[in-house]
Amino acid sequence: MSKISVYVYASDPISQIGVASQLRGRPEIAVVDQGNIDAAQVAVVVADAVDDPVLRVLRAIQRGGIPRTVLVASILDDASVVSAAEAGVSALVRRSEATPDRLAQVVVRVAAGEADMPADLLASLLGQVGKLQRQVLGPRGLTFSGLSEREIQVLRLVADGYDTAEIARRLCFSERTIKSILHDVTTRLQLRNRAHAVAYAVREGLI
Repeated sequence: MSKISVYVYASDPISQIGVASQLRGRPEIAVVDQGNIDAAQVAVVVADAVDDPVLRVLRAIQRGGIPRTVLVASILDDASVVSAAEAGVSALVRRSEATPDRLAQVVVRVAAGEADMPADLLASLLGQVGKLQRQVLGPRGLTFSGLSEREIQVLRLVADGYDTAEIARRLCFSERTIKSILHDVTTRLQLRNRAHAVAYAVREGLI
């Protein structure tokens, strides 16, 4: 099995050397230095808190082309989870839980395209998502996909092969309304045509 190339970053050299040393002893991981950062598949960022300097580092790593990021932090709360997710982090690990075995396990999962975070933070995040859906998106007829239920209904019928007239009859709308809905969806999501819109909906698990 080929080793996973990992770049370790920390604001202080002691943390950076310590974490790199932990990972260097793992047979499934190859730690790379700054000079070979382009070869890294996963970045491990070590920090005390998810503050502005750390978020800048996380975004710079994303722009630099490292596909996956693991954040190890001393302080992780609800706000940290949201900020880290927005910065493209794939996994969160509390510093107190960052044993060599745990870190290696998370790196392997992240390299395989999975995500990882402490169960209590995941539960809290899901609670926030549900609250946002109920209080903000739901009353406006929207979902997290950015599509309304009516738009999803139309795309499902397009995917089933119905033309504009048939969709209008089934949903009790005018043909003009159906055309307007499809135009709005393709324009808002920057899709090329109806087929592209259907492909998008399928990929997002909407239909």
